[in-house]
Amino acid sequence: MSQPRFQAHFGGPDRPLALRQLLTRRLAAVPAGGQVAWVTYYFRDRPLARDLLAAASRGVDVRLVLEGRPRIAQANAAVIALLSATGGLGDGLRTIAMRGIPAPFGLAWKPQVHEKIYCFSAPVPVALMGSFNPSGDCPEESPNALARIGDHHIAHNLLVEINDPDIVACLAAHVRDLHQNGPWLFWRHAPGSLRDADFGDTQLHFWPRRGPHPIECLFKSYGSGSRIRLAASHLRNPAFVTCLARLAAKGAQVEVLAEHTARRVPPRVERRLTSAGVRIARLGGADKVPMHLKFVLAETADHHHTAFGSFNWTLPSYHLNHEVGIITRDTSLFEQLDRHWESLCPVDWHD
Repeated sequence: MSQPRFQAHFGGPDRPLALRQLLTRRLAAVPAGGQVAWVTYYFRDRPLARDLLAAASRGVDVRLVLEGRPRIAQANAAVIALLSATGGLGDGLRTIAMRGIPAPFGLAWKPQVHEKIYCFSAPVPVALMGSFNPSGDCPEESPNALARIGDHHIAHNLLVEINDPDIVACLAAHVRDLHQNGPWLFWRHAPGSLRDADFGDTQLHFWPRRGPHPIECLFKSYGSGSRIRLAASHLRNPAFVTCLARLAAKGAQVEVLAEHTARRVPPRVERRLTSAGVRIARLGGADKVPMHLKFVLAETADHHHTAFGSFNWTLPSYHLNHEVGIITRDTSLFEQLDRHWESLCPVDWHD
């Protein structure tokens, strides 16, 4: 049986360390002469960092792009120190900390490298893309930082294994370009930078970008009788909240599984959505488990789309951050995420 183009891998409190172990297995399978190209936002997992060093020591070309100044400013410091020390990755490590831009008093508008892409050249080319950061350490020496970030080793999370060689090649080229050339604030708009790519039933999108949000454009083809499901760890952009409310007003059944914290999904957003007829439920609050899933399922009787990636529904994610997303009509991936949604879906919606 041939390998599916997309295979979903989930993290959660019922499968702790599953996504970290997936990365470890993939990394261990790359032989000398192979290539590994990763970009991620939080990286605090020192044992996983040592696995990268072990791969480099056996002759794997390791390229890691890491946000150098994330929201929790020193969160990545221990891994950066480990990988940049004598015997570390050397030029294989690229940390990026872009300067902020002018913002109203009390706000911080700083572009960040927020993508999560893990590419492996062998035994066959494959890329893992989604919402997982290796944010927990072992042993954990900074529990306060972990509490503020959320432990992705137990969080509701997703990495999609991509086996389409053309998409994998495009993602690997993107990570290498990030590693070699950037970014700076307008790097994505510079001549020669990687653009969105169309693979027939699948479109690959990069941020920051000019023009409207691709998923908002997708929603224009949905209306009465359609069903829109959104797993959202961060939902704060008023324009997108309005977009969801308008879909509900057009007769679409709109459902949201949201993170439990008020910072990531403010109560005012929940009130606006429920008043518009959108079903919304928050996950993880009782056990303080982060809900970090970021995917969309859109369907009518005639067609369906799946979207996933690193993007949040926030103003920085729309306009400043370096993000990645895929929109696809692939039936197998839709069915995989549909089953996972149903396993998480509450019995009683807050509608």
